[in-house]
Amino acid sequence: MVLQLTHIFGNVGDNDFCEKIHDLSHADSLERVHLSATDSLRKRLRVTTDKGTDCAIVLNRKAQLSNGSILWLDNDRAIVVKFLETNWLRLIPLDMAVALELGYFAGNLHWKVRFVDSILEVALEGSEKSYLDRLEPYFKSGKVKREIDER
Repeated sequence: MVLQLTHIFGNVGDNDFCEKIHDLSHADSLERVHLSATDSLRKRLRVTTDKGTDCAIVLNRKAQLSNGSILWLDNDRAIVVKFLETNWLRLIPLDMAVALELGYFAGNLHWKVRFVDSILEVALEGSEKSYLDRLEPYFKSGKVKREIDER
């Protein structure tokens, strides 16, 4: 049987839910749905909790999932969203002109990006190799270098 999850009760960090979620966790009745950044934007998807419950998330268009969103809550259990960590490809453009070109390129491919100082970070939502293959001309020309994150 598929459990339909049709709305967001709140977030585990909300004062109204903290104690209940804490108690369910200690009773081993807290289940997690692990979602990637891409899946967290979807309004309809089929998932399985970490305890094996088959679920269908069916949210309205205005609903927005966040890390800790509570999708099910009753006296016996809670089902909570847990975001998977996003891996980032860190790129250092040679200069501002290359940075603009690289930003335009990433935008055309609909890549999720963020900026940290002069570094462009691209969220890896697929295989790293496919991103590196598309960026190969930038690397070969010396316009862009890859920074390995040491954090």
